Amino acid sequence: MGMVPGHIKTIDINRPTMTKIRIAIQKAGRLNEESLEILKDCGISIDNGKDQLKASSRNFPLEVFYLRNGDIPQYLRDGVVDIAIIGENVLVEKGEDIIVAEKLGFSKCKVSLAVPKSVKYVSVKDFEGKRIATSYPNTVENYLKENGVKAELHIINGSVEIAPGIGLADAICDIVSSGSTLFKNNLKEVEVMLRSEAVLAVSPKISEERKLILKKMQFRIKSVLQARQSKYVLLNAPNDKLDGILNLLPGMRSPTVLPLAEAGWSSVHTVINKETFWEVIDELKLAGAEGILVCPIEKMVM
Repeated sequence: MGMVPGHIKTIDINRPTMTKIRIAIQKAGRLNEESLEILKDCGISIDNGKDQLKASSRNFPLEVFYLRNGDIPQYLRDGVVDIAIIGENVLVEKGEDIIVAEKLGFSKCKVSLAVPKSVKYVSVKDFEGKRIATSYPNTVENYLKENGVKAELHIINGSVEIAPGIGLADAICDIVSSGSTLFKNNLKEVEVMLRSEAVLAVSPKISEERKLILKKMQFRIKSVLQARQSKYVLLNAPNDKLDGILNLLPGMRSPTVLPLAEAGWSSVHTVINKETFWEVIDELKLAGAEGILVCPIEKMVM
């Protein structure tokens, strides 16, 4: 009796696995949450176990490394990670040689100089010879140098806002978001040295293969960012006022105009930038637009 030959599946253990792009993200805090949110909006799902150093995407060739914000520039420089979502302020302080591929528009903050509320402040020259506590010595030194001021810097990794209260410093330089921390410590913001937001930074050692993956990611990110800045608007307009209304609308190319079932009326569809949204809506109403419907946009593929 002859044997029926079976199909034996062979596995090549030497076959290379799929190349993944390695991204660094701050391991905790607001920047961590907003970074994961933009990846999610880009359709990238992360298998994220709690307190993990590393995680992978289920549906995109991506590995996520959760790292301390201040360490990320060196990881980029060494090629340990290929890209990172990081605060622009950290790159100014520790990674001016790192390339920024994209500004992301979230986690906005300022790097500012602050003094006790009781101090009468006139100008940056008031910092001459003063003691300044900071976690951003390079940023402070460069700013003071540009303004011809010499001061004594005390480098603190941690809560710099307490330094004036305990007599360690006359002033501080720190990140300011809402200003509540300064207020609680009886300090006032007097100089804004830098306005910062999250950026997509790229390692100088990224491979050509991973650059292709980065290009796909950037395409998705731009679509998401564009959508966040825009609103989809539908409105009804009498035909005799249509030209005036269309002149108010920017649109991606030009507004879409469709006839309504009721004679003499048209439906107009367009996209409006969020920054100028209310001004445009007010002008549309004055021009005769009715039944204005505003919708959020999930993605915008240009």
